[in-house]
Amino acid sequence: MEPQPEWVGKNPDLASWLGQLGGEDCERFENSPGELATHVQQWLPGAADYGRLTNVTDLRPAPATVAAATLAERDATDMPGRKRLQAGTLCAALSPLRHPVLDWCCGKGHLSRTLFRHSGLPVTGYEWNPALVEDGNRLARHFGDAVTIRQQDVLQQDLCWPDQVHGTALHACGDLHRKLIRDGARQGQPRLSFSPCCYHLTEQDDYQPLSARAGSAHPALGLSRHELRLAVQETVTAPLRVREQTERARQWRLGFDGLQRAIRGEDSYLPLPPHPSRLLHEGFEAFARWAAARKVLALPAQVDWSHWEGFGAARLRQVRRYELIRHLFRRPLELWLVFDYALYLEEAGYQVRVGAFCERSLTPRNLLVDAVRG
Repeated sequence: MEPQPEWVGKNPDLASWLGQLGGEDCERFENSPGELATHVQQWLPGAADYGRLTNVTDLRPAPATVAAATLAERDATDMPGRKRLQAGTLCAALSPLRHPVLDWCCGKGHLSRTLFRHSGLPVTGYEWNPALVEDGNRLARHFGDAVTIRQQDVLQQDLCWPDQVHGTALHACGDLHRKLIRDGARQGQPRLSFSPCCYHLTEQDDYQPLSARAGSAHPALGLSRHELRLAVQETVTAPLRVREQTERARQWRLGFDGLQRAIRGEDSYLPLPPHPSRLLHEGFEAFARWAAARKVLALPAQVDWSHWEGFGAARLRQVRRYELIRHLFRRPLELWLVFDYALYLEEAGYQVRVGAFCERSLTPRNLLVDAVRG
C-alpha cells in the first residue's frame, strides 16, 4: 500500500482539494462515487461520464417475487441471512426456469436448494470441498429437496456437463466463473446465469479478455492481477468489527512503513505479506516487530511506538482521501470485465442481458449476466 500515488505529483490541485475534505465528506463520497465524480470534473474531465458509464439495466425483481423465491428461515439451516436473501433475489431474477440446473461452485447448495424450491426442477451442484459436499447433501436429504451435490473440481480440463442444463453461479470467483462461461458456451448449454466475484483470483498474471472484440481493442486495456482487485475493494456489507479490523491493519502497516523508511534512510516502500490475524489483538508494537522480522530489518533499541502508531493514523487519513479517486474506477472496471463476458457469450450465439439484480446494500457484487442460447 503505497502512501502516495503517482498522480498526486501531476495533479496537486486535486490532491489539495481532497486533503481539505472532512471525515464525513470522505465517508459520503466513498459511498456515493457519482457525487464525487461531479466534484472532480474540473481536474478529471472524464468524470463527467461517470453516470453514463456505470448505468446498467435494473433487473431487480418485485419484492413479492423475491419473497416467494426466498427460502423460509426455518428451511435455511446453516445459511447466513444475507446469503439467503441473495440466493432468493437471484432466483427471482432468473424466473421462470425451464431447464434442470447445474449450480457451479455451489458450496453447501444454498442456491441449489433455493432454485429447486422455487422451480421444482432438479438441481445438480458441483463443489470441490468434500466437507461442503457432505453437508449440502445432508441438508438436501433432510428437507426432501431434489438436489444432488457432487465433488468436482470445475477447473478440470474437458469437464463434461450434464446435457441441456441451466448453468448458474452466485459469486463464483475469477477463473471459476470464467471456466463456467467457456465450458457452458462450448458445450452449447441452453442458458448460463451468473453473478461474478473476485475477478483477480486467477492463475494469469495479466487479464486475458474472453471476447474477440475486447481482445482486439486498440489501445488494449492491460490489466494486472493486482489491478483487477480494484473491482471488488468494497466493504459496504462487511460487519462493523471486520471494517474496524481492516482499518486498524491498514493504519499499522502505514505506521510501520514510516518507521522502516526512517530506520533504513530510504524513501521506498517495503511490501508486507499477509499478517496473522492474532496480531490485531496484540498492539502496534507486536505488529511492527513481526513486520520487521519478515523484512529482516533490525529495530533500534528504543522506538517511540506511540509516535509511529499515530503517524500511521495520520497517513491513513491521507490515503483514504487519495483512494477516493482510485475507487471512482471500481464500478467502470467491473462493468468492463462483465461486458467482456457478455460479448463473448453473444459471439457464441447467446442473447445476453446484463444488469443489477439486487441493491448494493445486499451485496456490492450485484451484477447479473443472463445468457440464453438463440
